Order: sequence, then C-alpha cells, then structure tokens
Amino acid sequence: MKKKILSAAAALAVIIVAICLVRAAMFKSKQFTAESAAISGVDQRHIAENLSKAIRLRTISHQDPAKFDGPTFLAFHRLLENTFPRVHKTLIRETVSKYGLLYMWKGTDPRRKPILLLGHIDVVPIESGTEKDWTHPPFSGAIADGYIWGRGTLDIKVNVMGTLEAVEYLLASGYRPKETIYLAFGHDEEVSGLNGARKIAALLKERKVSLDYTLDEGGCVIEGAIAGLNAPAALIGIAEKGYLSLEFSVEGEGGHSSMPPRQTTAGILCAAIAKLEKNQFPTRIEGAALQMFRYLGPEMSFANRLVLGNLWLLSGVLKSQLLKSPAMAAGMRTTTAPTMLQGSVKENLLPIKSTAVVNFRLLPGDTMESVIKRAEKTINDKRVKIRALEGGNDPSPVSDTESTSFSTLQKTIHQSFPGAIVSPYLVLGATDSRYYTGVSANVYRFTPLSLKNEDLKRMHGTNERISVANYEQVVKFFIQLIKNSGV
Repeated sequence: MKKKILSAAAALAVIIVAICLVRAAMFKSKQFTAESAAISGVDQRHIAENLSKAIRLRTISHQDPAKFDGPTFLAFHRLLENTFPRVHKTLIRETVSKYGLLYMWKGTDPRRKPILLLGHIDVVPIESGTEKDWTHPPFSGAIADGYIWGRGTLDIKVNVMGTLEAVEYLLASGYRPKETIYLAFGHDEEVSGLNGARKIAALLKERKVSLDYTLDEGGCVIEGAIAGLNAPAALIGIAEKGYLSLEFSVEGEGGHSSMPPRQTTAGILCAAIAKLEKNQFPTRIEGAALQMFRYLGPEMSFANRLVLGNLWLLSGVLKSQLLKSPAMAAGMRTTTAPTMLQGSVKENLLPIKSTAVVNFRLLPGDTMESVIKRAEKTINDKRVKIRALEGGNDPSPVSDTESTSFSTLQKTIHQSFPGAIVSPYLVLGATDSRYYTGVSANVYRFTPLSLKNEDLKRMHGTNERISVANYEQVVKFFIQLIKNSGV
C-alpha cells in the first residue's frame, strides 16, 4: 500500500511539473509590432522654449489655501493663449472654478464617443533650504546640457504643454478629429483636485458626456525598474488605490507623570497602533497586479515564466519574493502607515487626549467602510475612538485591457518607444483621473516620459528635468495618439 501511495504521489508530481513546464513554454506574449510613427515638422527648439516659459510661472499648490497665488495661474492661462493661437481660435475653452481649464475640440462624427486627455497646471513647492542643491534654479526653465530644468518638467506641465503642442500641430496640418476630444487641466491636483478635476468631471457628468477613454498621468517608460526584464517597461495604470486616513484617539485623566495610571492614553493608543502594524492586510494577486504579471511574464527568463505562468500553484512563491520590496508589496495589499502621533505638550505631563493618524492606501476590492470595520476589529478596544478624516476615496474601478482604447494606447506606445514592453499596472498614489470614472468607460494613466529608475526621485524632488529629445517624443506621442484614436 505504501509503495502504491508513493508511486501515485510521484506520478502526480511528474504530471504537475509537466503542466508547469508546458504552461511556462506557452506563456504567450501580449506585445505586438507597430511601425514607428513618422511625424515630421515638430520644431524641437521651439517646443522646448514654450515649456521653459511654462516652468517659469510658479503655479504652486500649497497646503495652506491662503498661499494660493491666483494671479500667477491666470498668467499661465494667458501664456497658453499666446503660445497656442490655433487652439484658442478653434477649440471651445472654458474656465472651471476660475483657474481650471476645459477645452473641447468638436469631432466630425457625432456617433463616436469622445476622449479626454488630462493634465494639471499646479506643481508642488520646493522644500525650503534645498534650492541651492539644484543644478539650475527650480523655476528657471533653463535649457542646458540637453535638458529642460525645473519644477513641472516631469509632474506634469509636460502633459499640459505637450498635449496643446500636439493639437496646435494637428490644426496647422488641417487635421480634423472624427471623435470629439476634450482636454482638461485642473489647478489643484497636488492638494486633492477638489476644486479642479472634481468640478470639471461633475460638469461633464451634468452635460451627460460619456467618454470612450480618459488618459491621465501615471506610469511612464522606465528602464531598470522591473527585476528580470531586460527592456524598458511602459507601464499603463489601469486602476489606482483608494485613500483613507483614520484618526485614532484615546481620552482619560491627565496629571503629573510622577503618578501615572496603569495605562496612559498614550500607552493605550500606541498598543492599538502596534496591533494595526502587526496585523497587515492580506496579500492578493488579482486585478491590475495580475494583469501586469500576464503582460511582463512572457518577456522574462524561463525561470520567471515558470512562476508567473503558474500562479495557480506558485503564487505563494511569488508573494514571498514581492513582500521583500515595499513598492511591490504595496501592489498586492491595502497598506497601513501610521504617520502622525500627538500626546502631551510637556514631558512630565500626562496627556488627557492622545491621537494618531494612520494612512491607508486601499487595494481594489477593499473599501473605506471595510477598512474601518477591520481596524475596529483588529484593535478591539472601545477606549480607542476612530474617525475618518476628510479627503478619502474608494479604489478606482479596474479598466479593461481588452478594449479598443487600450489597444490604441498600446499601439501608440510601440510606435513612439520601439522596444518598450507595454504592461498594465496598479497606480499606488492618487491622480485627478479618479474623478472621471463616472463619465469614462475606461481610465488609463500613462505619461510618455522616458526615464531611468533613478530619475523617479526627481519628481517632487531636486533637479526635476526632462531631456529635450524626450519632450519631443512627448509631443509626437500625443499627435500619434490623437490620430490613432480616430482610426
């Protein structure tokens, strides 16, 4: 009997190994060949100078609304009018919340669903004391060493200016789109987009606009970011995580620290936060993360294909490896990040009230309500009060990778960045695009930036810059995308 069991087990193991090998060998590539876009007549120097002018305007979003510099944002509007005369003669432009912009380029075929291209005018401030660390001043817009330097060159005036350059170019050539094209540029994305993108999206919804797809910032063409991939990865965000900050508070008696109770409010609170950190959300390979592995897996070594092509069996192996990287782990679960703690104002004074804020980034499939319930259950202490702070949102829906619009985007990337491997992925942060899911069949997040892994720290950091050659690629990408969308 024992020999029969061992023989059966060995036979089963052989079968499983065979299945895994076959699945790895048959892991089909989702890439395709597209002829490079042949676009001539884009004046590289001219468009670089236009972006430089845009960088010089300090359209900064501050956490303190009192610091908002409205006149500078209006000056940016005037710059766009002067820089893109054909756009402002042909397209319908309107302001939303005074500083946001919505353009409509009327299509020739009313039966086709419109598309929407997004960007935002505002940028983040420069961290005080770091100005001296910049090679060129952060708002100089300097064109030097083959780069355009300054805040907004990567995030994300490059989208605003690049899109408008593309439309101006197409208008000059006599091009007329079949589908209506909307351009929307919010003014407060860096501080939540509540008065910019949210209100523009609400306006489109009020007008019963139904979009074929929306394209916003998100992934880019990045070299060296994906272990095991020898080619640049062009990452298209097909979903983004939700956002929720919870305030945890404990109240009790104060007094002198020389006569403490058995547990202070600070101690109770810290124990609660420790429970949250210890009991992390479960990992799940599904949705955008699963799609990413399906697109990247066939382009990797056989060992990687063996794992990624057999997640039905080897998902535990993959998870154990991905959990070693905070970035990869964040793509598989709702994250828990204690960020703020407050207790007494003096070292020898017992705090009457202690508070903490924990920021959660929600994986699609979780909701703000489910996260709150889980936090309550995990802490299991009625002394700890939980309050959701404003500004939270559920995760976005996951957009379709089998749609015609995704194929159009993938084709345009292959044409603009030959050799890049296109893949869906999950956006870990928040973008303006989250407000448009109610009016758009699919929302994608991709910026045609060509970067190395180490360049990512330049976004919101020191020495933000874009190469002049890459900016030309940005403009040509949007020209080609608009053309491809009309096919």
